[in-house]
Amino acid sequence: MPSRDWALFLDFDGTLVSLAAHPDDVHVSPRLKTLLGQLDRAFDGAVAVVSGRPLDQLERLLAPVSLPMAGIHGLEWRNPDGTRHTAVDQPAQLASCRDALASFVEAHPGLHYEDKGVSLTLHYRTAPELAETCREFIEAQHRALGDTFELIPGKCVFELRPSGYHKGTAVARLLDEESTFQTRTPVFIGDDVTDEDAFRTVNARGGHSVRVGSQDETAATYHLQSVQEVLTWLETLTTPDP
Repeated sequence: MPSRDWALFLDFDGTLVSLAAHPDDVHVSPRLKTLLGQLDRAFDGAVAVVSGRPLDQLERLLAPVSLPMAGIHGLEWRNPDGTRHTAVDQPAQLASCRDALASFVEAHPGLHYEDKGVSLTLHYRTAPELAETCREFIEAQHRALGDTFELIPGKCVFELRPSGYHKGTAVARLLDEESTFQTRTPVFIGDDVTDEDAFRTVNARGGHSVRVGSQDETAATYHLQSVQEVLTWLETLTTPDP
């Protein structure tokens, strides 16, 4: 049963908003912003958005809502008091990969990439027929970078990022270091393979993990079908306890 001693950790794309062909095309409804504000009050500030997007994008999309956040899978984060932190400086090794990625995308219409500073992301949602071509290219870039970087696949996306950081470490940091989240039971909701680390983290801490959409090979213990089901369920958590 839902409890007010939960700490809520929410993925963004595919969980709070529907996936779009391009990251800039997502729609954030007034309903979602109102809901996040209500959840923040209901759980005394123990609500965080944990995303692969950079913090700048999350803040822009969710304004004026202000919550703790983790961006780029935990490589940057904003604490409950609003202070921002970055785990690593921009890796110099990405320079040659950045140039190669730009040339690759230019040569293959339908692809686009994101330069997040500390990581690089290749999107092929509008050209799914190029999935294997993208995989071969990005795997070659990963081999050139070496094992200090990880190659992470997602839904029509590949990301190269420094090793050792993921959504599970982002959740653990908030639970361990921020009094707002400490002693609470963690709940993580996400829809993609990049959320699996967070599922395992909250499971290990006696929490609850919820996969949205596909249930294939997941560590999550609960399931919701869609973004709309997520929003509807979260709205039930804003109702005062009897």
